Amino acid sequence: RVTLLDLMMVKLSEKNPVNSEEMNVFMRHAEFLAGCFQEKCEAVLKLTSAADAEDEEALVTIRLLDVLCEMTSNNGQLDHLQALPGLLETAIDTLRLTHLAGKQAVNIFTATHAITGQEEISHPAMGFKSHLIRLIGNLCYKNKENQDKV
Repeated sequence: RVTLLDLMMVKLSEKNPVNSEEMNVFMRHAEFLAGCFQEKCEAVLKLTSAADAEDEEALVTIRLLDVLCEMTSNNGQLDHLQALPGLLETAIDTLRLTHLAGKQAVNIFTATHAITGQEEISHPAMGFKSHLIRLIGNLCYKNKENQDKV
């Protein structure tokens, strides 16, 4: 699943414009991916314990967030994703939970807390909070209703 999402990321981040057929495929999958993210978003919180550092569901969720950020960066898909029920609320709730989890244990979600001495810790959840903020910002872009929710 992670590999499939990586392939989607590559296709979404290409500078070449996508044709209308490809755009329709991405639009159909956007709702499914957003639903998967909403269901699995709390799996990332398991990564705060060392025992679950390689949790597959959490890794899939992290990659889902990356794909959703990339999709919401594209104006052709933005309107559709902004209108999805619950996606913005889920992103905000997950941001709150990761912020609290970072305060209660070693904060693996931000790069500023991951540096110990001279070495930097590389963790799959590194930057998760910043990607949540990016998604929230993209979902609020030129959308008064979503801005009022935040």
